[in-house]
Amino acid sequence: MKAIVIGGGIGGLSAAIALKRCGIATEVYEAVKEMKPVGAAISIWPNGVKCLNWLGMKERLQQLGGPMEFMAYQEYQQGQTLTRFSLDPLISSVGERPYPVARAELQDMLLDTYGRTDVHFGKRVAKVEEFDGGVRAIFEDGHVAEGDLLIAADGTHSVIRPYVLGFETERRYAGYVNWNGLVEIDKSIAPANQWTTFVGEGKRVSLMPVSGNRFYFFFDVPLPKGLAEDRTTVKEDLARYFSGWANPVQKLITAIDSQTTNRIEIHDIEPFMQLVRGRVALLGDSGHSTTPDIGQGGCAAMEDAVVLAIALQTNSLGVEDALLRYQEKRAYRVKDLVLKARKRCDVTHGKDMAVTRSWYEELKSETGERVLSGMRETIMGGPLE
Repeated sequence: MKAIVIGGGIGGLSAAIALKRCGIATEVYEAVKEMKPVGAAISIWPNGVKCLNWLGMKERLQQLGGPMEFMAYQEYQQGQTLTRFSLDPLISSVGERPYPVARAELQDMLLDTYGRTDVHFGKRVAKVEEFDGGVRAIFEDGHVAEGDLLIAADGTHSVIRPYVLGFETERRYAGYVNWNGLVEIDKSIAPANQWTTFVGEGKRVSLMPVSGNRFYFFFDVPLPKGLAEDRTTVKEDLARYFSGWANPVQKLITAIDSQTTNRIEIHDIEPFMQLVRGRVALLGDSGHSTTPDIGQGGCAAMEDAVVLAIALQTNSLGVEDALLRYQEKRAYRVKDLVLKARKRCDVTHGKDMAVTRSWYEELKSETGERVLSGMRETIMGGPLE
């Protein structure tokens, strides 16, 4: 059996590694000539960590992950702590810890595990078609790849999604802009072992530790689409949007490197239940593009990879049957994650400021129990629990 994998990002490489682990031959095709991950870092929660462990990357992931032991919310003007609690109860209950990881380092780990020279770069797919007993991908440069099945891990702008669904999907603007990057840890901004988030005005500023004595930072601001802002105005824009915020926020804005800071308008796609057509399966953002508000986008792609490989390895009624079993196990799970993220997005980013202010008040009495319970419920929905 041979699988054609379209996309060499987190989802595509996780799938290729999982399939190879199960004895299935793979060919990976990536549109870009050189991988430049979108976004500075990613929080890999225990459900994603367990998938990477299963794929054989446990020790290396531990080296890449930051020491995130506590979680805290800070008031935006004076910086007082609204709530702070340990993540130990979560870790103990689910059996693994979260790891914030720089995206470029995660990408390198996946490439090294799969085989960097085995990925075909600069191959942009134009269309796919099925034939009796197989499927082929036709690329813009005229190259043709054939296999027994095809995994579409070609991201939120998937070329293959319309083939699977039979219609075009539209991306939905979530209503806010995210700036993100990496900066050297400064303990006067936030503790080095804590996920720290300043909240107010429907905005947030967040820092997570990653390896190499660095913070992954991000700023969120509810804004209209299409503003004329880019890396040349990053510091001025953030200073304006966060005028009057606490001193640690101002220090962070001063410390960031504008040239390596990303600015992203956040979108998702309305969930759909069809992930498979014949011998073609959607995986990762092509099948469930989500906002980053619960940190599960990458983790969901890793889950997809594990479930897909197990379905193909353990079911013997043919490729199409195995893919339908993959769809059955994933469709409700990923729909739930997209909608949970959307709900959290609206609360966090002031879609209804009365609701958001109520959340700020609730944080003052938060012991960690409610927050960790919600995280645990999401994590325990993964395939390796």
